[in-house]
Amino acid sequence: MRIISGTHRGRNINPPAGLPVRPTTDFAKEGLFNVLQHQLDFEEIEVLDLFCGTGNISFEFASRGAKQIMAVDSAFKCTAFVKKQAEEFKFNQIKVINTDVFQLLKKLPSKFDVIFADPPFAMEKIEQLIELVFQNQLLKEDGIFILEHEGTHNFAFNKYLKEKRTYGKITFSIFANI
Repeated sequence: MRIISGTHRGRNINPPAGLPVRPTTDFAKEGLFNVLQHQLDFEEIEVLDLFCGTGNISFEFASRGAKQIMAVDSAFKCTAFVKKQAEEFKFNQIKVINTDVFQLLKKLPSKFDVIFADPPFAMEKIEQLIELVFQNQLLKEDGIFILEHEGTHNFAFNKYLKEKRTYGKITFSIFANI
């Protein structure tokens, strides 16, 4: 895993063995960020990274200059690694929170420009993430919610679905306020 662009371009992310993660591949991440760079001014955005795992996505946003990033995971080993790596990279804009994502989404007072979620592929409550983001109005006016998932999930009938991008076995569904 590496940071693709920005101030830390080319830096490797080397998480310890045994983390309960399935990191976004560099191929998929590069494809997604190629799309996002035409839609976002990275230096003006606030990001919520749910199920942050290794911090791969948070570090990419930070390297590209995101103002503020909240990285959330329920696995203590993941959040400890992300916190340590953010300090090493001097990404002061990353705030790491160790908590249950679903509980956090029910009580967050903030709104975000980008919410990224990479839940475990076998998670059964994936649709609930979409509902919580929109019911609790967690996106700013032109904000987007990006959900990483297997191609077997179909959100075509969700009224908030804006677009879908597939890179190998990874699919990103992008949702926005209508």
